[in-house]
Amino acid sequence: MADPVVASHLSLVLKAPPTISSPSQFLLQQHSKPMASSLNSAASLRLFVSSSSSSSSAAARLSLRSTSLSFSSSLKSLAFSPLSRHKRGSAVSVSSTGGFSSVASPKCAASDPDQLKSAREDIKELLKSKFCHPILVRLGWHDAGTYNKNIEEWPRRGGANGSLRFEVELKHAANAGLVNALNLIQHIKDKYSGVTYADLFQLASATAIEEAGGPKIPMKYGRVDVSGPNECPEEGRLPAAGPPSPADHLREVFYRMGLNDKEIVALSGAHTLGRSRPDRSGWGKPETKYTKDGPGAPGGQSWTVQWLKFDNSYFKDIKAKRDEDLLVLPTDAVLFEDPSFKVYAEKYAEDQETFFKDYAEAHAKLSNLGAKFNPPEVGL
Repeated sequence: MADPVVASHLSLVLKAPPTISSPSQFLLQQHSKPMASSLNSAASLRLFVSSSSSSSSAAARLSLRSTSLSFSSSLKSLAFSPLSRHKRGSAVSVSSTGGFSSVASPKCAASDPDQLKSAREDIKELLKSKFCHPILVRLGWHDAGTYNKNIEEWPRRGGANGSLRFEVELKHAANAGLVNALNLIQHIKDKYSGVTYADLFQLASATAIEEAGGPKIPMKYGRVDVSGPNECPEEGRLPAAGPPSPADHLREVFYRMGLNDKEIVALSGAHTLGRSRPDRSGWGKPETKYTKDGPGAPGGQSWTVQWLKFDNSYFKDIKAKRDEDLLVLPTDAVLFEDPSFKVYAEKYAEDQETFFKDYAEAHAKLSNLGAKFNPPEVGL
């Protein structure tokens, strides 16, 4: 919810780097570190947790022993304004050949429908080779999850606007390791300049869920990117893993986004993907029988046995409390302790079809939070 590509469960300690004058310099400094394990590791992530606490395909089912995915999906077309009319903003960029450049990002336009389709296919191939489903889900969640429903002005209200590509936001403690997610998909952004970062982050997140065997997410595209780091949200809008009162904390954070108890529990079910590394998040075991052989760099502690398969085992395993090699955090356990949360958690443990339906709706809602669409909210 880690190997460099993994971060850890959603929450990792990111040591503040020396002062850097530009996003490009920041990413260059990150690139100078060893990247091999980063690009070959499966993400460990607990989705949506800050380190402040110490931290489908319908036909596809990805197991830890599988090296291939079966994909099915389609993208419908949506309106597009020519890039020649867009204002551009400079963003952190890593080219597919490993070089660095300042890449223009559309500020006020929907993404090109044909490029979206092609980008989605490239994301599928990336998932197939890098097993990076969890960190791509986390990337989309963290870009959208800064939304504050009490602030009307865009982009000050936060949300899915592509701001997570900038150094100032990548340095937030809750986003530790997400520079690796950006590295993973930057070559796709370079290839498809007609797709905004805001759309690419959400496309990658939804595609990762679907290709891990989860439900089809009813996504829409055309999100506008912020143009500079001055438009990034302040730090502190994302949840923590082990607050003193987990139920109250989850409600405080997710209610601010306009989400309800059912959506909180449904979204928590995405933690069926990924693993936590104690050296980065302070949570979990260094290694278990489920993680010692990878895929990707071995180690960490997962929430489920098949931690690259999206299903309802997260709820089943928390309820059973039988396997010490599976991680249960305070914000996990509270789903079966709080009376309101428990209603949904019990239902999802018994009924995967209901969980998939509610999760797909909640994920789509999250992906749209705070976004400005041009044209307005065109569905796929």
